[in-house]
Amino acid sequence: MLSLPPPPSRQSTSPSLEQLETPKQQPRNQLSLDLETPFSFRNNPSRTLTIRQPRLDKTNPIIWCAAVFCLIFSLLLIFSGVVTLIFYLAIKPKDPIFDIPNATLNVVHFDSTQYFNGYFTLLANFSNPNRRIGVRFQTSDIKLFFSERIISSQQSMKPFNQRARESRLQTINLISSLVFLPQDVVGVKLQKQVQSSNKVVYNVRGTFKVRVNLGLIHWSYWIHSRCQMEMTGPPTGVLVSRQCITQR
Repeated sequence: MLSLPPPPSRQSTSPSLEQLETPKQQPRNQLSLDLETPFSFRNNPSRTLTIRQPRLDKTNPIIWCAAVFCLIFSLLLIFSGVVTLIFYLAIKPKDPIFDIPNATLNVVHFDSTQYFNGYFTLLANFSNPNRRIGVRFQTSDIKLFFSERIISSQQSMKPFNQRARESRLQTINLISSLVFLPQDVVGVKLQKQVQSSNKVVYNVRGTFKVRVNLGLIHWSYWIHSRCQMEMTGPPTGVLVSRQCITQR
């Protein structure tokens, strides 16, 4: 009896442990580079990747000049302000003073019942109380009022200069000619004061433009004066009392 040959041995086809291991992953940096790399660069690896630096534009010289000019102007402005403040605190300038030490009422006449005529003479005193500063009165406007109604004015005073601590007396003539006064209020009140009480109350308002001179430095401003006068009746009306205030 013939014996059969042994069956051929089967080779194991099961994968080995080394084959079962997962393939190595690519590094994250390489993966991110692949994702960010353009398609044309991936197809042609021979090309080199160049990274451009941001371009810095130069500032226009005109802008630099304008900035330097603004800086210098600001410094000069601050310096001039400090110098002005120190000068003002050191000198302490004062406003000139307007006063009426004497006045006469020469004529008061009523033409009909509503028109007023009068002649007044004021002796005005202009004083400069500053110790180191001279002033100049450039323009003037002096008006005479009765019961808040203007009855005379004078604007022809010539400009004049005043040194420090100097006073000046100036005669001012105020003439009223056919000034209309409402008979119901103002006219009756003025007639009563002239005829019965022998005391008349007037108001003088003056506006002056003053220029201050201190070497090469000078500036101008306006001052306003108000004086209330009580006078006796004409023809020998004299000043009884007064009160004057001068301010800017």
